[in-house]
Amino acid sequence: MTVSPPTLDDQRLRGALRGDVVEPGDPGYDEARKVYNAMSDRRPALVVRAVDAGDVIATVDFARERGLPLAVRGGSHSVAGYGTCDDGVVLDLGRMRGIRVDPEARTARAQGGCTWADLNHATHAFGLATTGGVVSSTGIGGLTTGGGMGHLARRCGLACDNLVAADVVTADGSFVTCTGERNADLLWALRGGGGNFGVVTSFAYRLHPVEDILGGPTFFPLDGEVIRRYREMIGGADERLGALLVVGLGPPLPFLPERWHGRPLCGVVTCWSGPRERDDEIRGLLAGLGPVLGQMLDRMPYPVINTLFDELLPAGLFHYWKGTFSRGLPDGAVDAYVEYGASTPSIESATVVFPLDGAVQRVGPHDTAFAYRDVDFATALSPTLATREDCEAQKDWVRSFHAALLPHSAEGAYVNFMDGDDQDRVRANYLGNYDRLVELKRRYDPGNLFRLNHNIAP
Repeated sequence: MTVSPPTLDDQRLRGALRGDVVEPGDPGYDEARKVYNAMSDRRPALVVRAVDAGDVIATVDFARERGLPLAVRGGSHSVAGYGTCDDGVVLDLGRMRGIRVDPEARTARAQGGCTWADLNHATHAFGLATTGGVVSSTGIGGLTTGGGMGHLARRCGLACDNLVAADVVTADGSFVTCTGERNADLLWALRGGGGNFGVVTSFAYRLHPVEDILGGPTFFPLDGEVIRRYREMIGGADERLGALLVVGLGPPLPFLPERWHGRPLCGVVTCWSGPRERDDEIRGLLAGLGPVLGQMLDRMPYPVINTLFDELLPAGLFHYWKGTFSRGLPDGAVDAYVEYGASTPSIESATVVFPLDGAVQRVGPHDTAFAYRDVDFATALSPTLATREDCEAQKDWVRSFHAALLPHSAEGAYVNFMDGDDQDRVRANYLGNYDRLVELKRRYDPGNLFRLNHNIAP
């Protein structure tokens, strides 16, 4: 890429900002262009580090008027690398991280650059929480607008189900506030429709009383019978029990015997947000799944459960993802978990199964853009490696694994579990909501400025 001196337009943009602009050749450019997934090594023409909605408006106007690609970055966790681009503009919201909690109304308003660590910290001070991700450095924006799975989903619904209002900068540079009564169609689209409709500068969430929880991982041998017992357990469990199934290699943790480090196993990551008096009952449910190889299950503040994968999955690793939805966990899917789990390529790689019953299924398929309300589980397949070459070498593993799951899966999948080569599945991801989303895309972004995403073309 040829580095050009600042143009008059670039200088005009700088003059319109309170934040700063980083260009090729500037100190810190290489750091500014980095994203979580190191597979996305791109060189934008400008990185704008916005500090307020005015900066966002100026940047959107600049990219639109110049005809430049525009990538919007919150926490930068987009597996497909949509938080960056070559030769375009990256709008980095990472400095916009203000949060205000209203404990009486049980709501929180958070700026678009916040991570789940930020939001969990702010709300926990008041004994409140809402559904978020499972890695604390994940941005609230991408997770929420994609749907938003997490430990509290069975009890509280998806993150998008708890989104009650948003401020949005649309493609024409307008600042739009949407609620259930005002611009409700745009709010509907933001609840699962991804980054197709604008830049969300603030999110308002409904909160729930959640303080300490019983949480942590329990590890078992990689055995289909363990997974089938998990299937039966979660199907009849109290909705306050969050329990993610994980298939992978044993991590080097002190409570897991060393002989299991690096060996195939499965685990359940528990988040029980019910009363302490029932903790032993939850421990008994887990003990009934099979031989326990290791366990770290204790009372902890809710925000801690969202940090358990942080050390294992820092920024800078190389990721490639696939995803599926399923109704139940058919035996064929269980067999695939066992077969392909046995050849998991690294300790950082994992197959994670999220239960989606309970409160998630009490929302209608047309009430939000997130349409899959009749599935019971979402599966994320992720080879995660230390080098690009190793990750490229494992793409066949995950593609074969994905192909083995497809006969037991719904047509579409969760957009946040899809890599950049899954654009052909976008219509299937939204089922009967797709045509309405196209209509709203034509209204709010007819020129498809916001196309660096799992794109809904106008």
